[in-house]
Amino acid sequence: MSSAVPPVTPAPRPSARLLWLAVAALLALHYALAVGSKLRESTTSDELVHLTGGYTFDHLRDYRLHPENGILPQRLAALPAVLGGAKFPPLDHNEYWRTSDAWVIGHEFFYETGEDHFPRLMAGRALIALFSVATGLLVFLWSRQLFGDAGALVSLIFFVFEPSFLAHGALATSDVCAAFFLLASVGAWWRHLHDGRARWWWLSATAFALACVAKYSAPLLLPMFVLLALVRAVAAEPLTLLGRAWTTRGGKFGAAALSALGHGAVAALVIWVFFGFRFSAANPALPPFEHFIRPWEWLDANLGTPGRILRAVAAAHLLPEGYLYGFAYVLETAQIRAAFLNGEFSNTGWPGFFVWAFALKSTLPLLLASAAAFAVLVRRSRAEWYRFTPLAVLFVVYWAFSITSHLNIGHRHILPIYPVLFIATGALGPWLAAWRKGPALVVAALLGWHAAESLSVAPHFLAYFNELAGGPENGHRHLVDSSLDWGQDLPGLKSWLDANAQPGEPVYLSYFGTGEPDYYEIRARRLMFVNGFKLPAPPLAQLEPGVYCISATMLEQVYSPVRGPWTLAFEQEFQAARSVERELVEFAGNPQKRAELERDAPKEKWESAAQRYEWLRLARLCHYLRVRGPDANVGYSIFIYRLGADELHAATAGSLQDWSGLIERAVNQRGR
Repeated sequence: MSSAVPPVTPAPRPSARLLWLAVAALLALHYALAVGSKLRESTTSDELVHLTGGYTFDHLRDYRLHPENGILPQRLAALPAVLGGAKFPPLDHNEYWRTSDAWVIGHEFFYETGEDHFPRLMAGRALIALFSVATGLLVFLWSRQLFGDAGALVSLIFFVFEPSFLAHGALATSDVCAAFFLLASVGAWWRHLHDGRARWWWLSATAFALACVAKYSAPLLLPMFVLLALVRAVAAEPLTLLGRAWTTRGGKFGAAALSALGHGAVAALVIWVFFGFRFSAANPALPPFEHFIRPWEWLDANLGTPGRILRAVAAAHLLPEGYLYGFAYVLETAQIRAAFLNGEFSNTGWPGFFVWAFALKSTLPLLLASAAAFAVLVRRSRAEWYRFTPLAVLFVVYWAFSITSHLNIGHRHILPIYPVLFIATGALGPWLAAWRKGPALVVAALLGWHAAESLSVAPHFLAYFNELAGGPENGHRHLVDSSLDWGQDLPGLKSWLDANAQPGEPVYLSYFGTGEPDYYEIRARRLMFVNGFKLPAPPLAQLEPGVYCISATMLEQVYSPVRGPWTLAFEQEFQAARSVERELVEFAGNPQKRAELERDAPKEKWESAAQRYEWLRLARLCHYLRVRGPDANVGYSIFIYRLGADELHAATAGSLQDWSGLIERAVNQRGR
């Protein structure tokens, strides 16, 4: 036995201890702010299907529900529900199970089993928030490698207080998980191209594989890998891969290509693992499967060549059916999707959508710090820029994809570019470390301003808009849906009504989201909703003076069949429908009268006419309310209006002259 004394690891320097204590405290603060802000938020639209799908993946070993948004975060978020023995809706004779309708099954799972969904939702949120913390840690480590301790702290502080990461970091969705794995995969691949040891190959391959099950944005890593391999091939240093040193450009690129094929094999294995090594999406031991929510044939008709390729891969059983269907679903639904930007509407989006979203939803100090960092970086040497290459490639490729995307439904889709900005701001760290009076004060002021911007809107981080947008109270004029109004503020609405609504005062609600007002004991007459549950439309409401609660997405009528400017054609259609309003109300609420009316026209025609009239009436009302302005708001996403008899009549039942006069008076009052 050797008598040698094992070496003693030196204790960390006090400065190192303080640094890591500061990092731990900042990341803990980020976690507390993100998770704490969700304690008073109802389920956001997509969380319902993420958690429901994840439960069926974990517990039922079935992959028919919602495979299109990343199986890894869904399975993780659903673990508390599975471990807690959550009750799932009956599957026998359930038509929505047969047709894979995750939205209706999700409503049943959350609100119709007799169990409280909120504790398991919060537990899922708390687990997903770990990905946000991991992103912050990766930002710190990468910035420290490039810019030292001071730069790393600057980067970390910008991350910790970024409103968008605080908004989405603790939601049971896939956006932050995808942002983490995109950043980690690009970094690991670049490190692997410079260090031929097996550990880095396995780390890179694993990061890429997990990115593939985090979200379907993972294929964007392929052009990033190619560009980074080209840059590495041009560099003078030899590339050590596959047990040998490659010196020619062709040899280096070829070795990287072979390594990438190995990455693909690992990714395929991980995908099969997550789908239980079964090709079929449906578990044959469960009640039968008729088709996905959009049948394969529907996707085939709309996807062209990409669809034929995916079907060929499915026919060969190269990857699980659920994974391939999810990919096809994402491609098909991204082609045409209703979108809203700065008061305009589109079905195919705008090249400038994400540019606007970035400009309006980022804090001004982050934008200024990023510009200053770029000014610093452009003066750095080529060798220093070379180290920044993977971040630049991630930023450029992701932006190129975003600008050409037709899926313009939320600022959250560009979250992966923000870590690049956070890391880049680390270039300002030396100013802070040197404590030169002017530059140091500027950096400290930017950090303080950034934190103050975020905390000023807490806990409503999703509603953050900067001064260019006019602040959060004007955000709905620019962006809605998951950029502002994702259905999160039902608890706040309940509190407002309890404090402000008069006993017996009529309350009306038009809500966008998957939350259930009844769960929060919100006693409101329902106007038209957008929720995708395929539940019966609310009966035609007879409008009375009272409190009208309209969520931002409904106020802007983004997903309404009656959207855009109120035209003369809409007005004529509305007046024609209003002339039979009494019959429509009686059809909805008087069984005896309904039988008489069905002798004149079939039931379906009366129901269709009633729904169309509801949409027309709501659109006419919302057009006026957008001009009038709210009396109050809840979380900047639900707007409250107290409407008197004359005002309500002119907005929803008056003539065109009554309605236009009302709008003119509202314009004059707002101009005073």
